[in-house]
Amino acid sequence: MTTASESSSHTGPAIPRGQGGDALSVAAREIFAERGYHGASIRDIAKRAGLSFSALYYWHSSKQELFAGLLEDSVLDYVRTCDAALHDCGDDPGERLRSLVRATVDYRVRRRVESTIAAREARNLDPAHAQRLAELRESATRLFQDIIDDGVRRGQFRCEHPAEARRAIQAACNAIPQWYDPEGDVEPAELADRYVAIALRVVGA
Repeated sequence: MTTASESSSHTGPAIPRGQGGDALSVAAREIFAERGYHGASIRDIAKRAGLSFSALYYWHSSKQELFAGLLEDSVLDYVRTCDAALHDCGDDPGERLRSLVRATVDYRVRRRVESTIAAREARNLDPAHAQRLAELRESATRLFQDIIDDGVRRGQFRCEHPAEARRAIQAACNAIPQWYDPEGDVEPAELADRYVAIALRVVGA
């Protein structure tokens, strides 16, 4: 935690006690997005967060730990978002696919910066962190695949290649952060409606 002496040594704005971790996450997200993993310096992240260089290590032991934590927090948010969306929608495959696509579009819009960082910079994760992230992503992939497979078994979805259908839907959703403009003319709810319609066509609902 930042001490009085540490607070006086940095050049950024004063951070209220207990909020340094949040400020650090925001600063890390901004700088990794601007400069990439290798171009981001731990000292510059601390400065933007309004923390001293030494105070940063209260939360993270290295730039790699900070980077991995940022990506893992983002993916965990996605997993929780999907779980919440599916919790109360029953077992109908069509409704479950609609809910999952909506949750995914919401996440890609809401976390578009983190999504872009992950797409561009995840290759810089150490093997242990990369494996953890891959396992979290795989859990989301299984949600999509299980729903599509269930729909095919029930005769609700008519697609000859369920795995390719799942890849197409996920790829379309994952590309949203590359082009979506929050100041543009498509609101997130309308965007979700469009992607639900696309997904249902892909699986032959």
